[in-house]
Amino acid sequence: MSFVQRRFSEMRLRLNSISGKTKLPDKKVFSLVSTILSPLLVPWQRRLETLAVMGFIFMWVILPIMDLWVPFHILFNTRWWFLVPLYAIWFYYDFDTPRRASRRWNWARRHVFWKYFASYFPLRLIKTAELSPDRNYIIGSHPHGMFSIGGFMAMSTNATGFEDKFPGIKSHIMTLNGQFYFPLRREFGIMLGGIEVSKESLEYTLTKCGKGRACAIVVGGATEALDAHPNKNTLTLKHRRGFCRYALKFGADLVPMYNFGENDLYEQYDNPKGSKLRAVQEKIKTLFGLCPPLLRGRSIFNQYIIGLLPFRKPVTTVVGRPIRVTQTDEPTDEQVDELHAKYCESLYDLFEEYKHLHSIPPDTHLIFQ
Repeated sequence: MSFVQRRFSEMRLRLNSISGKTKLPDKKVFSLVSTILSPLLVPWQRRLETLAVMGFIFMWVILPIMDLWVPFHILFNTRWWFLVPLYAIWFYYDFDTPRRASRRWNWARRHVFWKYFASYFPLRLIKTAELSPDRNYIIGSHPHGMFSIGGFMAMSTNATGFEDKFPGIKSHIMTLNGQFYFPLRREFGIMLGGIEVSKESLEYTLTKCGKGRACAIVVGGATEALDAHPNKNTLTLKHRRGFCRYALKFGADLVPMYNFGENDLYEQYDNPKGSKLRAVQEKIKTLFGLCPPLLRGRSIFNQYIIGLLPFRKPVTTVVGRPIRVTQTDEPTDEQVDELHAKYCESLYDLFEEYKHLHSIPPDTHLIFQ
């Protein structure tokens, strides 16, 4: 029985004892009243968790939309118009920062906000091997899901204890360059250590910033997001070899990371390959570089009503063992293919070893496409 149901049961029994009645209300009526009034009896801990997730959705979904018109409103309709050209100057001056390892701000990464966010699901991080601060790393984060919440929280905050479990390692998550084109929102990404997913950004971080850097790449990207359905473990990886070539070129060890439960945080309308919906989505992705999936989440006040918030389902991020890579100035296709095969095998074994944590059936395996 849930917390809300227990509270209503207590209230119901008290009312019955006062009135002398012994007959309980009809179950359907009780269920309806419970659903309507349940937000009033939510503990403050859960309210703060939901508020943290609302802040995350605002930052990454709502704020970019607001950025399309708010600056113009401020510029032409308020007395604060001068802030827009001042920020434009700063934006131009600071434009290259996301490809120069950004500006990690530990206060922001360790803020209690992220603790509430992590406990909403909850999220947890499992370490399987040491990462030496004398080496640099490229971490492959799988699967993409809708918002890569597991990978983001592990690499951009300390809510699940990455910095404590891997002392001396400075982590970054790589994201689309366009994520840093939105005013104000880019500042959040920069202070959390987010960097552009580009060769220039990766090269700078792994060769100009010393040792102990870990750059996480969500290898499947926007294509994989279209396959993010609950209880599915399909990865876009078979033909993704660029990260292996860069690992060889920059001498960075490869580390597989799997976020169990990531695909369970949202539901998505059926879009199998060959369907009309999938064809439209792939066309949009070709034109704009991404296509937001048609997702279904929960609402702010009730988990049974459709909304933008993720479902309260656990996510377990497992960081695998590093694959040692020898620096090679001009890696051959054969070397890249060999490293890619080792990586896929390591990721597959990681999934098999830890899938029991989310009660994944023994006959369910990773699918590479």
